[in-house]
Amino acid sequence: MSRIERVEILMVDLKPKVKRVDAIQSFVSQETPIVRITDADGITGTGYSYTIGTGGHSVIELLKRTLVPALIGREALEIERIWRDLLFLTHATTTGAITSIALAAIDTALWDLKARKLGLPLHILAGGAQESIPLYTTEGGWLHLEEAALVDDALRAKADGFGGCKLKVGRPIFEDVRRIGAVREAVGPGFEIFTDANQRFNVDEAIRRARAYEPLDIGWFEEPLTAEDISGHTRLVQSTSIPIAVGESLYSAMHFREYLERHACSIVQVDVGRIGGITPWLKVAHLAETFNIAVCPHFLMELHVGLCAAVPNARWVEYIPQLDDLTGDKMTIRDGHAIPSSRPGLGIDWDFDAIAAMTVDGSHSIHL
Repeated sequence: MSRIERVEILMVDLKPKVKRVDAIQSFVSQETPIVRITDADGITGTGYSYTIGTGGHSVIELLKRTLVPALIGREALEIERIWRDLLFLTHATTTGAITSIALAAIDTALWDLKARKLGLPLHILAGGAQESIPLYTTEGGWLHLEEAALVDDALRAKADGFGGCKLKVGRPIFEDVRRIGAVREAVGPGFEIFTDANQRFNVDEAIRRARAYEPLDIGWFEEPLTAEDISGHTRLVQSTSIPIAVGESLYSAMHFREYLERHACSIVQVDVGRIGGITPWLKVAHLAETFNIAVCPHFLMELHVGLCAAVPNARWVEYIPQLDDLTGDKMTIRDGHAIPSSRPGLGIDWDFDAIAAMTVDGSHSIHL
């Protein structure tokens, strides 16, 4: 093994490829903290996480002032030990988004370093369960778009071999039903339509909406309620045949345990950038497997493709391209399926010249 000798912290601010509006917010920016960890053998691992426009500088300051100084001199391959030590080092601010996002950037960098050191791609190192994962697209289903645009995007995705699309909901109920119905009529019965409320409703309204959506053969109803309302999710699950999906707004494996034990969800959408990295992501995925629940992670497709291929219960990867300006080779897509990279590491072909050109103020380097 080799000790960590140098850590570089930087952040780029990526603008969305398309206008993104859901029931509660507009996604105007992807602040992307990036951590590069180099060990005594000269092997470097690169990790990252993200925000949707706010809090990125708070993540950078937590990395600079607290977390990264605690990495120097540690054994780079002791990933589990490092993750737990950093968690307890910041116990006064966990569990929460800022700490989890910071931990995720470090943890994914350590997994990248380990995979490169061993000459293995992430999906093999972490399990090697699947060769490819079906894709669904979200990019054409935003709430501000009108029916014709929704239909055009869904038909294009179907023609490209994708297995489904996601539509944002949260307009008046008759409008949501009309929009979903227009897409269902266009694509036919063999194409999945997922819906996403982004925590917009209370439980009674969510139950009402689910009953209205049921005749349209919906693949799942995502984030119907605020993520803290586990009891409300249990009521909703008991009231509808539509699978209920949660996870992008959960920041602890213990929270997923509560949902699963209380039968409050049907789909787990654990997000590696929000749960705190690959280490806890894998724990949540395997926990879901014991409940016979599928994993369909939120966002970060370039990283999630390798993780989904590593576990047996991953069902879908969400297609939202966002790293194109920072990478060379893109994620491989074949017949509507995401193919994990065979290169050692996370499988992301970073363009470090582009990253350097787009780095915002606040970059920092710490070394022995």
